[in-house]
Amino acid sequence: MPLLVEGRRVRLPQSAGDLVRAHPLLEERARLLRGQSVQQVGPQGLLYVQQRELAVTSPKDGSISILGSDDATTCHIVVLRHTGNGATCLTHCDGTDTKAEVPLIMNSIKSFSDHTQCGRLEVHLVGGFSDDRQLSQKLTHQLLSEFDRQEDDIHLVTLCVTELNDREENENHLPVIYGIAVNIKTSEIYRASFQDRGPEEELRAARALTGGPMISIYDAKTEQLRIGPYSWMPFPHVDFWLQQDDKQILENLSTSPLAEPPHFVKHIRSTLMFLKKYPSPANMLFPGNKALLYKKNEDGLWEKISSPGS
Repeated sequence: MPLLVEGRRVRLPQSAGDLVRAHPLLEERARLLRGQSVQQVGPQGLLYVQQRELAVTSPKDGSISILGSDDATTCHIVVLRHTGNGATCLTHCDGTDTKAEVPLIMNSIKSFSDHTQCGRLEVHLVGGFSDDRQLSQKLTHQLLSEFDRQEDDIHLVTLCVTELNDREENENHLPVIYGIAVNIKTSEIYRASFQDRGPEEELRAARALTGGPMISIYDAKTEQLRIGPYSWMPFPHVDFWLQQDDKQILENLSTSPLAEPPHFVKHIRSTLMFLKKYPSPANMLFPGNKALLYKKNEDGLWEKISSPGS
């Protein structure tokens, strides 16, 4: 069954702008979200989701109360939630393989066995802007069509993407919202930024930069964050890139050089340094080729736990 807005089937393809003009409630929601001030989210109870990662949990989770992601320029942050059991999935999509990613998002919610109970599936799409290369526009179109292709009824509740998330500054287009968080217990979605993007921020960023696919990083049953084991090919010309100035890095390694947050180049440099240090991660980063496991401690912060059998 299709994508629905206010109980009516959405006519696709159409742009995000046309879609909200046909549904004033969607337009109002996007306006309210854009108008919020950005909340700084601390690390307690937070599960931060990087690009091409997916995390799903429910209100029963004793460790995680907030899922969040930011630094989305042309990317979109997707939240899918079941209103009956409160199972919530947040993912940061960059358009590499939307066709494969949407079923992953759907299945992550269905893995909470009581998904057949009362309630409905609601989706929230946020991010992107009117970029020159129209990458955001393409991603919006892909996500809407793929959700529309799923068997289940999916209710589109928030659409704040591409032209609906666009502002102009000195004749440059920029996103209004770069990041959001969702409170698992209350289902509130709000504008957010994050100081702490860990654990293993560089390792996870390196996996995405070397082209790793969308993966699920959290096991809600054991309340453990599970990283790896990953493998990647040595990053081509890593020394060359590390010698380049900020402008070159920005122009060549960003999908939207004029819209990146101020820490973008620093983040790319540290990821490249990491890839130079670990050209093939298998045994260097994952002893015995085992996953790195983390659990929240009593203060709500991530703590490494030794992997089973080690």
